[in-house]
Amino acid sequence: MNELAWFYASLIGGVVNRPDPRWALGDTWATLHTDSGLVFAFQRVDDHRPPRWPDPARPQQVHLDLGVPDLDRAHDHVLKLGATLLDTGGDRRGWRVYADPAGHPFCLVRE
Repeated sequence: MNELAWFYASLIGGVVNRPDPRWALGDTWATLHTDSGLVFAFQRVDDHRPPRWPDPARPQQVHLDLGVPDLDRAHDHVLKLGATLLDTGGDRRGWRVYADPAGHPFCLVRE
């Protein structure tokens, strides 16, 4: 789970696994504390089956839309971090769909 927390920390900033009495950390849990105060918690699931976007038989468990000033630059950045491009159909409207390293879809949206 640390890998997924670090992936998102590289995208939105924050501190991975900051000590916090509200959260139990370990091999199956990781957290990302953002500068805005939001905390993302990541939990390992045995026999995880990643979603198949946009297949409703294997639906999304979470979906984030991340605003970026430069879509092409952010595209290169997320691919280097391990994301996979799923769909560029929104290019004309200013967004693209990716999967994070665990297979969860997210979008980069031009600000």
